[in-house]
Amino acid sequence: MRFLAIAGPGLVVMLADTDAGSVITAAQSGAQWGYQLLLLQGLLIPVLFVVQELTVRLGIVTGKGHGDLIKQHFGNVWAWVSVGSLLVACLGALMSEMSGLAGVGLMYGVPSWVTLTAVVVGLSLMAYTGSYLSVERIAILLGAFELVFVLVAWKAHPDTSAMMADVLKVPLRDSRYLFLVSANIGAVIMPWMVFYQQSAVVEKKLRIGELRAARWDTAIGAVLTQVIMAAVLVVTAATLARSGRHVALDTVQEIGDAITPFLGPRAGRLLFGVGLTGAALVAAIVVTLTAARALGEIMGYRHTLEHSPREAPWFYAVYTLALIIVAIIVSSGANLVTLGVGVQVMNALLLPLVLGFLYLLARRLPEPYRLKGLYALVACVLIVLTVGLGLYAGIMGIVTT
Repeated sequence: MRFLAIAGPGLVVMLADTDAGSVITAAQSGAQWGYQLLLLQGLLIPVLFVVQELTVRLGIVTGKGHGDLIKQHFGNVWAWVSVGSLLVACLGALMSEMSGLAGVGLMYGVPSWVTLTAVVVGLSLMAYTGSYLSVERIAILLGAFELVFVLVAWKAHPDTSAMMADVLKVPLRDSRYLFLVSANIGAVIMPWMVFYQQSAVVEKKLRIGELRAARWDTAIGAVLTQVIMAAVLVVTAATLARSGRHVALDTVQEIGDAITPFLGPRAGRLLFGVGLTGAALVAAIVVTLTAARALGEIMGYRHTLEHSPREAPWFYAVYTLALIIVAIIVSSGANLVTLGVGVQVMNALLLPLVLGFLYLLARRLPEPYRLKGLYALVACVLIVLTVGLGLYAGIMGIVTT
């Protein structure tokens, strides 16, 4: 019961990690390369855990948000640089979530502007009328719908021998493959996750004695999000492999259609729509709150859900304005699939700044919580390898495509 009371920030941020852009990226990976990017999903689990564990440690030990700590240790300029890059990532992610929700609406003939208006109103009301705990519970409930992808993957009955044959194929000279490698890294290790979870454990008032439980919350979430990513990849890989073709999926509707051979047109679209909607909504909540909180940390305005709109007008204004602006942009029309994958590549390119600050801050914690010894070496190696691969794959994929 104690663990259940503490758990939440890790599960929320990890369910948000498997957002609409991540689902689209995983679907494209399976559609274009079969199971050749499946191994990467497993390899990213320890990286994801280490990154977010450092985030939890910073939040619980210092009681401060990520932007606050950067400002304290590195000054205003670097705080603005870090938060500026975060805002770019948040707006990109929010565009991806809104695009995914609009795509689900279009599958059922609902105009984009109707879907997006309902989303903006609904998410605004949730923030205005709820506390942190109520928003956390709503986010977990919405994110739980992502588990339908695991059901669909089980129903797909993938060919195990084909999977094993594909897993070890790594065509690193193919720019299209590299582009999706970078997109998958950016889909799993996202800048806004660091800021959100650190602020969440602070807002939830977790104490040092609860650090172990918070780590378990993060570990369970890290495995869960990658299981969901792998499930989406397996579904599209199994579908298109069975039909004898590996092609890009250009619309959300095409991705939904890719799973219908196993469940039928109606059930397939319904389950895909439910899963993508849950993923997009929980991520939209997280990235919008993250942007509003991070600005509050360096500008000094109140930035928690514990304050009412009258007590924290700037926090709620930034939250609402971000939703409205992105909804207008998405309603104007954009290639939703290209946008979703592109945002993940952008995340990968921003990782050096985000993970660099995270590592340096963890090295400045007081004893005995400071990052040091063998674990510091492991964390450094994992971060360097992940950042290096993300940058190399992203740049090569962009330059040669």
